[in-house]
Amino acid sequence: MKGDVIVLEEHHKEAARKIVPEIIEMIKNKATRYTITVAGESGSGKSETGKAIADELEKLGVKSILLGQDDYFVLPPKSNDAKRREDPEWLGPHVEVKLDLLDQNLKDAITGKTEFTKPLVDYNKNSVEEETIDLEGVKVVIAEGTYTSLLKNVDTRIFIARNRLDTLEHRRKRNRGDEVDDPFIEQVLVTEHKIIAGHKQLADFVITKDYDVIVVE
Repeated sequence: MKGDVIVLEEHHKEAARKIVPEIIEMIKNKATRYTITVAGESGSGKSETGKAIADELEKLGVKSILLGQDDYFVLPPKSNDAKRREDPEWLGPHVEVKLDLLDQNLKDAITGKTEFTKPLVDYNKNSVEEETIDLEGVKVVIAEGTYTSLLKNVDTRIFIARNRLDTLEHRRKRNRGDEVDDPFIEQVLVTEHKIIAGHKQLADFVITKDYDVIVVE
């Protein structure tokens, strides 16, 4: 998403350093492209963890791309927020997010496409554009976002188990408008927590609130 700033901290990098060695042989041995998802609640560090994994793979000579679920919302951020406030049903993975399109883009990558077209949200302009992703030389596609555990075309799922209280400091640093001090947004996060609480069970790796990495057997 245009206008979003990713700031890597040491705990993001350390989590990536623990996860990548566990999956690198599977990545190299897979005949087609490998797909990874990083899921969790708002402000849990999904974008940062995805970027840290991409950086760690690059050190090993593995090229990857990072896709953000934020680009796949039906409406751009300010419009989506307004829609949520007027329609209590406008929340969740099957309503406000084009998960099917994100899944299709992952499938495109797996089936050997050389490129695909995806939405690109401009946060500051509150608009949705399009961009073409070049897959030449790409071995791994990483998709990060709240609901990405639900995607079908995935080899490895990562879940960050941090709730809205754990993520408060990060959300303040991110400073997207006045979301941290907005009671409505806090209630949205409570609902979001209920929606994805069970997604932890789908994960191959769980990152705890203290950013320890647990390998799920």
